[in-house]
Amino acid sequence: MTSVITGDIIDSRKQESKNWVEDLKKILSRFGTSPNDWEVYRGDEFQIEIKNPEEALCIAILIKAYLRILKLDARMSIGFGDKTYNGEKISESYGTAFIHSGELFETLKKQKVTLAMRTGNALTDEKMNLMIQLALTFMDSWLVQSAEFVVKAIENPALSQEELGQKLGINQAAVSRRQKRAHFDLVLHLDRYFRTEIKQLKAL
Repeated sequence: MTSVITGDIIDSRKQESKNWVEDLKKILSRFGTSPNDWEVYRGDEFQIEIKNPEEALCIAILIKAYLRILKLDARMSIGFGDKTYNGEKISESYGTAFIHSGELFETLKKQKVTLAMRTGNALTDEKMNLMIQLALTFMDSWLVQSAEFVVKAIENPALSQEELGQKLGINQAAVSRRQKRAHFDLVLHLDRYFRTEIKQLKAL
């Protein structure tokens, strides 16, 4: 099993600066090399393969947080399944993971949802998408400070609040406030539940 995130920048044409394209490439480059692992195409669309599907939701949330720091956001669909053809570019690769991601992505605008997933297992998809939609009620509203905290906390899971504060240049009390504002404990619970669900699907 593999996973594929397909996304686009929301309201990209309204952005005054075009530097966000390079910023997006820098974000995606943390998770692999282009064009085999990820691509940015048609100006504001992107696709990335996450080879360990258990990490897919966390990485989608991380991409969202990075974009929120830039005062941007993205619509993203996560597809799970197989990869039957490995192209030189990710856009040339094929398999059910790509089909699930692509087909779901086409429905996101109508649904007015910025993040959703499809595994092909109806029960898993219904449960996880409901949880993701609930989490989006606060993730879609992350301000820069909350998003900065989320990025640092996800990338440094072993650090204490005091140590995260040193990285962010704030004290421990301010870290605690940002953690609460970002509802980060709920994000961690969601990610843990998601990983359990994906492990069970992989075992089938």
